Amino acid sequence: MPLTRRDFAKRSALAGAGVTLAGSVGVLATAPGALAGETTTAGDAGGTAGDHTLGYGPLIADPDGILALPAGFSYRIITRTGVTTLDSGESTPSNHDGTGAFEGRRGTTLLVNNHELKGPRADWPHPVPLADGLVYDPAAAGGCTVVEVAKDGTPVGERVGIAGTSTNCAGGHTPWGTWLTCEENEDKAGQKGMTKDHGYVFEVDPLDIRAGRHPQPVKALGRYAHEAVVVDPRRGHLYLTEDADSPNGLFYRWTPPHGFRHGRGQLRTLADDAGVLAAPKCYDSGGRFVDDLSRATRTGTVYGVDWVEVPDRDAREVSVRRQFEDGDITRARKLEGMWWADGGAYLVSSFAREESPVQHDGQVWFYDPRRRTLTLKVLLGVNEDPAKDGPLDGPDNITVSPYGGLIIAEDGEGVQHLFGATEDGRTYPLARNDLNIGTADEPEFSEFTGPVFSPDGRTLFANIQDPGIMLAISGPWRRQRRQR
Repeated sequence: MPLTRRDFAKRSALAGAGVTLAGSVGVLATAPGALAGETTTAGDAGGTAGDHTLGYGPLIADPDGILALPAGFSYRIITRTGVTTLDSGESTPSNHDGTGAFEGRRGTTLLVNNHELKGPRADWPHPVPLADGLVYDPAAAGGCTVVEVAKDGTPVGERVGIAGTSTNCAGGHTPWGTWLTCEENEDKAGQKGMTKDHGYVFEVDPLDIRAGRHPQPVKALGRYAHEAVVVDPRRGHLYLTEDADSPNGLFYRWTPPHGFRHGRGQLRTLADDAGVLAAPKCYDSGGRFVDDLSRATRTGTVYGVDWVEVPDRDAREVSVRRQFEDGDITRARKLEGMWWADGGAYLVSSFAREESPVQHDGQVWFYDPRRRTLTLKVLLGVNEDPAKDGPLDGPDNITVSPYGGLIIAEDGEGVQHLFGATEDGRTYPLARNDLNIGTADEPEFSEFTGPVFSPDGRTLFANIQDPGIMLAISGPWRRQRRQR
């Protein structure tokens, strides 16, 4: 049953302008320079020595020039492109991106690592090797590797999980213990050297290499510039983000067909048109249509959501996002990482510029499937000085921390951080990329990607995308208390 404008306006009025429709999930964060809501100062966000409740203290420059961390924290390099090798002898592929962590055998951790490599294999010095039986399109450079780490943090090995895919950006865990890797690409067979269509989701089983043989895309989830995906374990819906513009991309919901039961390998049994793929149509508390999520300029903003079915999910003639008129659906710029927690989906809009109604440098939303609402949790104002260490911008991959709040990978301009967002509206830096891949006069720092905690919560894994480094971060983790 659709949530009509009138229904949402009535519910919002009864709930006091709609804010309490968010349920128990509070506003998670606003960062220095935020457009609205509670803000913190740059000093507070830096975790000053006098602040014993927020974060873990100031970041200490790394003498090895890789990762600045708070006192008491340390890191270990797990893989590094051009240095570490796969079990088969080839170099670890480059362009590390979204990462999933799974409990392996005998206390090990298995990390499925996306490699965001677009276009022909010849364009990349370190593509994902074409492992026998695990190749979708032999012309494509991307894919996933599966990295095994011992209980004591020692790297054990690395193998190919899937090869011959393109631009594997984010993805997501499933409740049944597999990884869904997403192609942020729309190339068709015959374009840019490709021999098959791209823009799909593929399932990778970290525990069973045989399950990944003869890879098949899950076409029921659509063909577009996929970013991330999460699974609603109760209802069976999948939610997906699209990182695209001209026009801005969409947030999607896939509803399984009646009688379908999720499980290992079940997605690949679906018919190409199975279930319903739909995009959101949002309304504000007054029942007015919202054309773009950038319209929200205060944390705590709540929108009601209806879902509009996608006409041609395989985009044979027209890209999915272009199949709708502007008044049909709600768009957002650079829809990026997602994480399922607290009974819903956290999702990121990394930034918005001239292609959007309102400019910002990052939003995190929470979709509540029970109430069918989107609530703005994090709002970052436009960073006027990206080269300065302090302001935060460009959230991308996210994870929910076992110690409370979110851990967010920064993919903005200038200085790059991993940063935390607490449950009561404060932010703090957790790590800074000190690896300069530019020059002394014109420094350049690659984005962070793929933050994810080990199954026991003791280690945070994250990547520096260029040149391709997977890091294991450990230290005196503690729950981030609410401010009194």
